[in-house]
Amino acid sequence: MIDWRATALGAYRGVRTGPAVTYGLIAACCLLFVVSPVSGLNPSYGTGDEVLAAQSAYFRRWGVVPAELTRGAPDALLTPFTALFVHGGWLHLLGNMLFLWVFGAMAEERMGHVEFALFYLGTGYLALLGYAVAHADSGQTLVGASGAISAVLGAFLFLFPRSRVTSLFPFLFFLPLRFPAWAVLVFWFTLQWLAARSAGAGPGVAYLAHVVGFSVGFLYAWVRFRGGDRVKTPAAATEGDSQP
Repeated sequence: MIDWRATALGAYRGVRTGPAVTYGLIAACCLLFVVSPVSGLNPSYGTGDEVLAAQSAYFRRWGVVPAELTRGAPDALLTPFTALFVHGGWLHLLGNMLFLWVFGAMAEERMGHVEFALFYLGTGYLALLGYAVAHADSGQTLVGASGAISAVLGAFLFLFPRSRVTSLFPFLFFLPLRFPAWAVLVFWFTLQWLAARSAGAGPGVAYLAHVVGFSVGFLYAWVRFRGGDRVKTPAAATEGDSQP
């Protein structure tokens, strides 16, 4: 499964002031990426070896280095926040922003702007911290918003389990199929968990950060919105066009 989207258009209509935090986070991530040496669009970083050196320095300055974070280095304590706005390439950025755009609006609508912003930053920090603790001796740099976005998915699963999700499966010739959110998100989480079990601390996808983020996000929503404070998915969000 390489692409899946919730039917969030109805939810957008129900947000009186719009998903301002979600859009703000997307704008911030995109802007910072464009001006960074990773995008390849900023000529001030030079070319060839110069830009590669600039990219390496950029990741180490703003990304999470587990060995430094777990030692309690003062500068490293803030990196789980800054790393949420750093991405390793165009596909990394666009994939994360697509997930945030689709699922963030409905979660923000339910939580409110301030709570959603604190939720995003707090769970993102915990997701990266959890990975760092599990790989305390690693000197590899960890960047990306996927830990926080995984938390949004976990909260979405609890808050809107019946919302319809469109998935594209390559082995079915990318035929779009619609499933309940609970089925798609549980399947996605299972894949992340299985991948995390076999993944190491080297370069690649930090699946463990996804697992931690998703679990923390679901747990937060369960504690915060259980006992009658949970709402059903709006009818408009479960019908009609699924394209955001």
